[in-house]
Amino acid sequence: MTATDTVTARGVRMRVRPWRGRSDTAELSSVPAGAMVPPGLVALAVERARTRGYATVVTPALPVGEWRAYIDAGFSVREELHLLAHDLLDLPDRRAPERRVRTRRVHGRARARVLAIDRTAFDPFWRLDADALEDAVRATPSTRFRLDRDGHGYALTGRAGDRGYLQRLAVEPAAQGSGLGSALVVDGLWWLRRWRVREALVNTQTSNERAVALYERLGFRRRSEGLAVLELDLASHPAPPSPDPGPVP
Repeated sequence: MTATDTVTARGVRMRVRPWRGRSDTAELSSVPAGAMVPPGLVALAVERARTRGYATVVTPALPVGEWRAYIDAGFSVREELHLLAHDLLDLPDRRAPERRVRTRRVHGRARARVLAIDRTAFDPFWRLDADALEDAVRATPSTRFRLDRDGHGYALTGRAGDRGYLQRLAVEPAAQGSGLGSALVVDGLWWLRRWRVREALVNTQTSNERAVALYERLGFRRRSEGLAVLELDLASHPAPPSPDPGPVP
């Protein structure tokens, strides 16, 4: 089940598609991202997911200001995330011995290696499949997508105007703690500064204390308001009854 459906209400579109390749979970996302979702559109999207055979629906990571339509439709918080920002004014020394990592651009068959790393670094809910990876690469107009020469970790950094995004960082468990993750992040931050980006953002689960500590060591600071992925279990949220058509003549 890989098709993307679209529902529309009051000029706002919402996509219904598999969550990272899973056949039992759909992602509902507004188009464009961040659009204010009108009342009823979430319910329409939920019912479209139900008819397609999904058991669960989730959202992308959303700021609190975008929760209302989903909460009203019965969603609850699945995972809370910290949002961290870096002003790029005082960057770690990329020439330090522990950060001198050789990298190569990811293209072609190297993507298979990236996905293999991703599977080892994240639990099943957060793992990327090929389609989700492609979505991440296309999420910003410009990207720096680098894999270390030995194939143990990768980072995807995006740029849109004067704002940058650390979209993905993954290091195999055996290489974690070696400094590779820090080196990949610093490489991306210096790339953003070369393009005169003013701020870089990254989000990560509040439970991922190791990642939060890494980002804060490198100069990121937590924003007061975080993000959350919201979820609705369709089995516990039955479909609304069909309207009574009245007597048939």
